[in-house]
This record gives sequence, structure tokens and C-alpha cells, in this order.
Amino acid sequence: MPSAEDQISALSAESLEPSPDTVTSLIRRVKIMTLRLLPVEVPMDSLSDPTSRVITPQVINAYIASAGDFMEALPYCLLRARKEFIWDADHNPADFEENWCRATACEVLARRVVHQAPPEKLQDVMSARFRHKEIDGDISGRVSALELAIDSHCTIFLSSSEAQDVVQDLWSGRTVQIYDDDGDINFLPYNRIDKDGLWGRLDPGRIGVPRYQNVFRITMWFLFLFAYSLAVREPLDKLDPDHGDLDIWEIVMYVLALAFSVEDMHKIYKLLTLVSWKTFGFWNVISFVTDCLLTAAFVLRIAGIAATGDETTILRVRSFQCLSLAAPLLWMSTWPAAGSKLIPIFDGYKFVGTMQICIARMLKESGFFFCLLGLLAIGFLQGLYALDAADGQTDHPVKATSPHLIQALLQAPAYDMFEASPLGLTLYYCWNVATAVILLNVLISLFSSAYDDVVEDASAEYLTYFAGKVIGMIRAPDEFIYPPPFNIIEIFLVAPFEFFVSEKTYRKINRTVMRVVFFIPLCTILVYESHLDPARNHWVKDWFSSPDDGGSDAPHWQNPEVSGDDADRGLQISKVPFDELVAMFPDTTHSTEAVVMKELKGLKAEIAELKQLIRDMAADKVKGE
Repeated sequence: MPSAEDQISALSAESLEPSPDTVTSLIRRVKIMTLRLLPVEVPMDSLSDPTSRVITPQVINAYIASAGDFMEALPYCLLRARKEFIWDADHNPADFEENWCRATACEVLARRVVHQAPPEKLQDVMSARFRHKEIDGDISGRVSALELAIDSHCTIFLSSSEAQDVVQDLWSGRTVQIYDDDGDINFLPYNRIDKDGLWGRLDPGRIGVPRYQNVFRITMWFLFLFAYSLAVREPLDKLDPDHGDLDIWEIVMYVLALAFSVEDMHKIYKLLTLVSWKTFGFWNVISFVTDCLLTAAFVLRIAGIAATGDETTILRVRSFQCLSLAAPLLWMSTWPAAGSKLIPIFDGYKFVGTMQICIARMLKESGFFFCLLGLLAIGFLQGLYALDAADGQTDHPVKATSPHLIQALLQAPAYDMFEASPLGLTLYYCWNVATAVILLNVLISLFSSAYDDVVEDASAEYLTYFAGKVIGMIRAPDEFIYPPPFNIIEIFLVAPFEFFVSEKTYRKINRTVMRVVFFIPLCTILVYESHLDPARNHWVKDWFSSPDDGGSDAPHWQNPEVSGDDADRGLQISKVPFDELVAMFPDTTHSTEAVVMKELKGLKAEIAELKQLIRDMAADKVKGE
């Protein structure tokens, strides 16, 4: 079986790899050009409008010319310049709007440049990885324009058809990642090389394709939730009243939990060392807390089995309490954008994906609310405690007062507790007003703002989310991907060989083990890609599509002919040719200002020509006299 490098199409055009100094110089150049293009603030709508009067075809051509021989690095440089403009906007409030306009212009220009790239160069432009020199003189890690756009949440750039074409290629495995000798990742087209025999046709690398990863992980997550649901019922087991050993479902649950935890820790390590801490999100924190609770439950359960006497019962109860606390997080973690849980089954539908983004954004916005609530709670708790301690003794300690503040927040205040102190009762009234009237309305406003921001541009937000999901599934893993729970096999049985055998032998061991372990999934993938994948088998696509699909702009529909009885009667549709009909349409590819300016320039040229003609006639007349 050939290696992954041998399966990459040799017809792919290799990208020129500019040095970090060259990339940095190009970033500075496009940044200066943007400052000249937008010396003052302009309306945002005028930048992203397809018929923008600011970002015209001439401006786009000027930026393309500015890159010289490094046109493939231009989108990356524009997105990097965008990031620097956003940094300037955040650190210079006086010029916030101007710098934000320049950042938006860079993103729009990057999208237009990619749109004009030749189809055979699109893959290189989007996925070629570059480095630049940072402010402190260090060389940055390799990042592609697509990865940089995802890290920067560039919705305008990622919602383009070109970006989504590359994302779909990565999702379906038409483009794969390979590791070079330096450990860097390159994205190149995949070319299957079929060999004789079933064993030679199985390619273990296809397990790492995001589409197949997604299906496999969803299956394992269903199994984990099923095992968890049965494991939490273990205390009700009447056959083992002492609960001295782990039952079968606890073993399955903890093995799967270990596998998912190892994967999460490995991904966090890779992101910290190879990417940036800024790629961390809300769902990474949820996954980390869930892993901690499951680990604590396992440790307490084992300690309870090893203990004796009453301590056994105490530790066992504590273990199942930790396990119970993990339940909301387990079901909540079906939402992460990493795409490895349940909700991604349906996030291919725009509505479900958009709602997922809305909920994630709302949960992030609620952090501001809980910060205000925490500070306010500390102040009121300290005030009530001070009033109670004013007479030299405390009748209501902090432990007794805190639950009443929480109950008041949940619309169940206990006014009887503070009746003995008018000032304490007044302070408690103020707490109720501050939380029920002010803070809850602040939370509602934050939720409403987050929802409006997402729904206002739902299509772009969803496409950005999907791109992040796909890249997140292939960004951190190693060259040989063992999805949970089989990553445990890699850790304990395969990984130790890396220190004792050659690289070639280690590759062969990985491929052999993966073919055996994933034999059924690989056979399923082979059958699908060979006979059922619409991208490779047109008969499947034709079977599920209408005969007219894709032919709405065919030439024979522009001037259709009439047949049958209508033709015999001399009737026809195309009395007026199609070209004459569309000639009456307005020019929607340019703004009104651009059309007017073009006509004025033409009129100016005609007037100049007329003036020159008059001068020539006057000169001829003078010569004749």
C-alpha cells in the first residue's frame, strides 16, 4: 500500500513559498494601500456591497498587481492586515470606526481576490500555509488563509463560494492533509490508487476525513450516553447490594470517558503548541469541566472499592454524585462546534446550525451578566452581614443569608428573615429590585443582541461555523487518526514503538493496526466512495436529481423552439432574440455612481474630441485665408 504522500495527485500546482520577510513586506504594503484607499470613515454597507463604489474592479486589480509574483499569498496578507487593523481599532478608540472600516475593506478585498483566482490555483490560494515576522522579531507558525479567516471569524470571506468549495473538499476528503519532514501540514488533492485485492484497497487515512470522523464519533457518543444512562442506575442494583465491583456498563462508560478525555487533552495540547490559545472557545471549557468530573467520579469509585468500612459507602456516594453533576454538561456538550457529538447530525440544516450558533453566543454573553451579578451579590451579602454584626453578634451568618439571596433572584424572596431589622429589610428590597428589574433586563438585552447579530446575517454565520467545524476536526490530530475509544489502543500498543523503530516501520505498523481495527468502517467507506458517492459516480447523482437540474441557463433555453400543434399554427416564443431582451436590463454589476461616472467620462471624451475637431477646423480656416 503506498504512503499518504504517494496518493497525492502529482498534477497539483505547487505554491511558491515566500520567506517570512517577504510576506511581512507584502502585509505592510497592502496595509499602506488600504490607508490610502480609506483615509476617512465610510459607511460599512458601501464596502461589502457587490457594486461598491469604493472597492471597484480597478481597486481589486491594483491590489492583485501589488503582490507581484506572490499573488497566492495576497489573501493571507490581506487577512493578516485586517487583524492588525482590528488591533489598532481596539487600542485606539479615537480612530475605532476608521480602522474597523479598513479591516472590513481588507476582508472584502481578500474575498474578491480569491474570486478572481484561476480555478486551478484556488486550492493553493486558500490552503497554502505562510509565515510572517511578528513584532518582537519571532517567526510565526504556518497558517493558511482559510485557517486565519476561521481564527479571526471572517464571515464575509468564509461565506464566499470559493471558500466553501475548499471546505467541502476537506469535509468530503477530496483534499487531504499530509505532514512533511518538518512536521508541517500541507493540504493537497487526494488521488486514490487502487491495487489488487481488498487489503490493498483499504486506505487507513480515510478514517481521518471529517465526514467519516463525524459519523464514527456520533456512533461512539450514542454508545457512551447509553452506557452512562445505565451506569447511573447501578446504586439501584439489588443483585449486588454492597456495590463492591464495577458493573459492565460502568466499565464501558469509564473506558469511553477515558478515550474522550485523552482526545480532548491531546487536542488542547496541540492547539496550545501549534496554534494559539485564542482558538479556545466556550465548548472547550465545558468539555474540560466534564472530563474533570468524570475523572473525579472514577477516582472516587476506585477508592471506594479499595476502602473498608463506612468509608466505602461515603466514597461510592461521592462518586455517583460527581457522575450526576456531569449529566447536564454531557448533554450540553452535544453542542460543541468541534462536531463530534449529537447535534451535528442535524446541523447540516441551516435552521439547526443557526440556532446552535445563537445559543453558543447567548451563553458567552451571559458571562458579563454573571460577573455583574457576582459583584453585586458580594456587596449586598457584605452589607447584610455588617448590619447583623452591628450589635456585636451575628444571628444570621453568611451561610444562612446566601441561600435567601439566591431564592430572591429566582423570584422566591424570604422577607420574614429580615423583618427584625428595618435597614436590613430595606437592603433586601434593594437586592430584589437590582436583580429582578435591572440585571435580568440586562441579561434579556444581551440575549436579544446576540440573537439579532446572528440572525441578521444567518447564512454567513452558519457557513463560518461549518468551516470552523471542518478545520477543527483536522487541525489538531496526528497523521494517523484513531477516533475514540480506539485512541487508547494507539497510546498503549502502538505509540511506544515510535521510540524503537524507524519512521518507515512505524508507518507500516500504524497502517496495519488501523486496517485491522477499522476493517468494517474502511470497507464501508470503500464501497461508498467506489459506487455511491455522487461526486465520483454520476449515475447516483442522476438517480436522485431531476433531468432539468443544472440546465436552467443552457443555450437552448435562451431561444426555445416551439413544436407540435403550436409550431404548425406558426406560433413562436422567441419573436425577440434573447440577446436583445437582456440588452434592456440595467447594469447591476456596477453601482449607480460608477455607471454615471463611466457615462460622464465617455461624454467628457466626446466633448474633448469635439473641441479638438473645432480647433482643427478653425486652424484649417485660418490657413485657407
